[in-house]
Amino acid sequence: MRKLWFLFSALIVSVSFAQSAFAAKGVYFVEPKNRAVVTSPFKVAFGIKGMAVEPAGEIKPESGHHHLLIDLDATKQGEVIPIDEKHMHFGKGQTETEVTLPPGKYKLTLQFANGAHQSYGKKMSKTIHVTVK
Repeated sequence: MRKLWFLFSALIVSVSFAQSAFAAKGVYFVEPKNRAVVTSPFKVAFGIKGMAVEPAGEIKPESGHHHLLIDLDATKQGEVIPIDEKHMHFGKGQTETEVTLPPGKYKLTLQFANGAHQSYGKKMSKTIHVTVK
């Protein structure tokens, strides 16, 4: 009976670990760090967990590409990310860029979207703040 209980406990721990690893999808800024003071132009590097970076075009499961939003919140899930000066698209699968901004305080939001630029929503976004000197 003890062996059975041990095996059952081990199975529950394994399933819980697998579920938490699967749930660990998200985007993050490799650089700059939140509240960084930078000089323009500055490097912005994107990271992702649990999904693949692919060029825009074909919609593939568990994949997409990055967008950098300047002074904006996350785009709602399913909405197409606009193309303008506040929405930078990285549809070739880029994972870093150089950004040029005038001096001031900025909110940078990293937003992941599918091959058709449809946002994965807040769960696949990350916001930081930077000051450009």
